[in-house]
Amino acid sequence: MKPLNILTWHVHGSYLNSLARLPHNWFLPVTAERGPGYGGRGASFDLPDNMREVPAERVRELNLDVILFQSPQNYQQDQYDILSAEQRRLPKIYLEHNTPRPHPTDTAHVVDDPDMLLVHVTHFNRLMWDNCRTPTTVIEHSVAVEPAAIYSGWREQGIAVVNCMQRRPRIAGLDIFNQARERVPLTLAGMETAELGGLGDVPYRHLHRVVGEYRFLFSPMRYTSLPLAVIEAMTIGMPVVALATTEVPAVIEHGVHGYVSCDVDELVARMQALLADRGLAQRLGSNARALAHERFGMERFIRDWNKAFQMIRD
Repeated sequence: MKPLNILTWHVHGSYLNSLARLPHNWFLPVTAERGPGYGGRGASFDLPDNMREVPAERVRELNLDVILFQSPQNYQQDQYDILSAEQRRLPKIYLEHNTPRPHPTDTAHVVDDPDMLLVHVTHFNRLMWDNCRTPTTVIEHSVAVEPAAIYSGWREQGIAVVNCMQRRPRIAGLDIFNQARERVPLTLAGMETAELGGLGDVPYRHLHRVVGEYRFLFSPMRYTSLPLAVIEAMTIGMPVVALATTEVPAVIEHGVHGYVSCDVDELVARMQALLADRGLAQRLGSNARALAHERFGMERFIRDWNKAFQMIRD
């Protein structure tokens, strides 16, 4: 496929870092305030040159091929603020990162358009959303992790990587994390985690070298898409301990790539076993890495996205 000119917004930095690896010309609108969606390339990521910033007021001058929405704000408001009428008639995709809210099965998606394509990041998400009349497909995640980041697990601690847990405590499992931390040495990384005694927002270019020092990744998320932190940990060869919710049980096989359960006591016991046996952690991490490279590799990700672009342009 020849390179396309694609406009999108900065909504999910880690996912944007993966999109940037697609061989297309990406345009990110920015404003002076760098408000939600208009933050451009961001300070934490080393994005390639094909991901360009453009002042929001100049977007109408661009010769675009595709519009990629990533949030209700993009779809309901931003497109009318910055796109021309002609640009709004271009092929359009809505990338849905999240599980449905407020209701897990009866929530209608914001997009109801048979001429668009709705891309879900997990099969669980597509199953649970009411997708209305919009055609759907699933493109599973990939991650662009720093190649030098390799799991060692020398620290006898676990780590959770979750942004802004205190803003969504039940969904993000803050109570579960705190319960586990009373019995197992655990730390946190991610935005606003310094307020919870964690490491804070570690720049993405350094994040996985830091994470890889810990014995295992703990994902306390109750209700979410498959967390990118899980895939990133698996990619560097790190075992994962996670709640058996949403897409996670379809990825992590209990006792093979890590441990999954809805029983917090069992998860704590598994964490304790990993802390006591570094060799066990390394074996599970090796299995996790093999799976991540097979299922979440960048070549597959690029191929799936190019197929989606072809679908909406045919």
